[in-house]
Amino acid sequence: MSAPNYRRILLKLSGEALMGAQSYGIDVATVERIAADIKQASALNVQICVVIGGGNIFRGLAGVADGIDRATGDYMGMLATVMNALAMQATLERMGLPTRVMSAIPMSSISEPYIRRRAIRHMEKGRIVIFAAGTGNPFFTTDTAAALRAAETNCDAMLKATQVDGVYSADPKLVAGAQRFERLTYHEVLSRDLKVMDASAVSLSRENGIPIVVFSIHERGALAAVLKGEGRCTVISDKP
Repeated sequence: MSAPNYRRILLKLSGEALMGAQSYGIDVATVERIAADIKQASALNVQICVVIGGGNIFRGLAGVADGIDRATGDYMGMLATVMNALAMQATLERMGLPTRVMSAIPMSSISEPYIRRRAIRHMEKGRIVIFAAGTGNPFFTTDTAAALRAAETNCDAMLKATQVDGVYSADPKLVAGAQRFERLTYHEVLSRDLKVMDASAVSLSRENGIPIVVFSIHERGALAAVLKGEGRCTVISDKP
């Protein structure tokens, strides 16, 4: 078996990834498939932490358009990420993986508070750590929260699970001739305004030298394959 390229990773999942074929909410079968991929990756002796968005339940900016003020909408979105984290925790533990949810907003009845050193210790003991409630502050996306947690917990890479198998010059589902990239620099992503993650997340990753690996969430076993350097993905780093 190939040795993994990274010792400790942060996996960034969108809330929409948990919907499956549904238009809203959490699809249990989809969560089970993603959890199985995480279990397969964990078997490679890779330490894993996870950040999940909340767009399958509530999207703050959409709420703003409907008349909710931005800060309140963002807090509602943070609470949605906690529900997703609990769903993933329950599924992972049913598969035999010890898991901890750590929330940036204190919720002592259902999660641990986010404490950096405790999170690192959990991973060192082989537990999957799910960071919930974003950064705990409005006006920051879960992409930025993922980049922040990856830096704080000394992750070797941030793996961004998306709807397609890498970064393209345009949406390949809409533009037939969209160019796919194998490698990009942080600067290229920002200067070309490629819609991978928000600019704050890319900049934070660049400042801390954390590669961003973009791969498809829909390919079963893709996470483990990427970790072994065999999967189809785009790597964003400071090396062209």
